[in-house]
Amino acid sequence: MTLPDVVATVPALRERVASWRGRGERIALVPTMGALHEGHLALVRRGRREADRVVVSIFVNPKQFAPSEDFAKYPRAAERDRALLEGLADLVFSPAPEVMYPAGFCATVSIAGPSAGFEGALRPGHFDGVATVVSKLFIQVAPDVAIFGEKDWQQLQVVRRMVRDLDLPLAVIGHPIVRDEQGLALSSRNAYFSEEQLAVARRLNGILRETVAGLGAGDWPAKLAAARQAVAAAGLGPVDYLAVVDGETMEPRDEPSGRPARLVAAIRLGPVRLLDNMPVPG
Repeated sequence: MTLPDVVATVPALRERVASWRGRGERIALVPTMGALHEGHLALVRRGRREADRVVVSIFVNPKQFAPSEDFAKYPRAAERDRALLEGLADLVFSPAPEVMYPAGFCATVSIAGPSAGFEGALRPGHFDGVATVVSKLFIQVAPDVAIFGEKDWQQLQVVRRMVRDLDLPLAVIGHPIVRDEQGLALSSRNAYFSEEQLAVARRLNGILRETVAGLGAGDWPAKLAAARQAVAAAGLGPVDYLAVVDGETMEPRDEPSGRPARLVAAIRLGPVRLLDNMPVPG
C-alpha cells in the first residue's frame, strides 16, 4: 500500500495524467471537498473498478457557499484524507483557491433545467458554483469517467445535464448512497451533530422508507403530508422540502408519470441540513 501523491497545480496534474494517457490507461475522477468518510471511499473504489487510474480532487469550493453558510468552518483534514486514500487513489489534486480562481477570474457556468427549485431555490448561486468548479475539474483532469454520490441527487442531475448539453467527453456515474448501520446517509457535516441530535437524525431514514413504500397506493400529496407530520413527530425539522420529483428533470410530481421518480428531502436539525433521497418504485 502506498499513499497517493499530491499535486497542487494544474501543470503538475496534467503532466501526471498525460503520462497515464500515453500508456493508454483510463482515468476516473472523484471530486470531493475533503473531510473524507466511507461514502467518499466507496466512490473511489467505484472509480477503481471503472478505470486504471483514480484522481481524487479535494477542494472546498467557495463559489458554492452563500455568505451565510459554513465555508470558513467546513471540516478540513488534508493529512487524514490522504491517509484514508492509501492504496485506493493514484493522485490527489488539492489546489489552493487562487489556483482555481486566479485574480480577475470572471467566468461562470450556469445550468438551468434541473437546477431550478429545491436546492437551487433555497441556495441561489449554489449550482452555478458547482457547475463552474466541476467543469474546470473536467477540463483540468480530462477523465474518462467521473463518480458522484447519489445523496446530492439534484447536483448529480445538474452535472449530467451539463455534460450532455456541452458534449463533454466523459461518462458521469452515480453511486448509491452509503449509509451508517442505522440508515443515516453519510455526510461530512454529520460531524456537527451532538450524540442526541445524531440519534434523532437517524429517524429520517425510516420515515422516508415508509413514505416510499406507501406511494405505490397512490394519493401522493396525502402521503407526503403524512411524511411531514412524521418528521415533526420524530423531532426533526423544519422541512425545507419533501417532495416527489422526476428523477432526471427534477420537476415536481403529484402522481406517476411513467418516468422514474425520486423522493427528495431536505430537513433541518440543529446546525445541519439533512439531504436524502430514495427511488420511487415503479
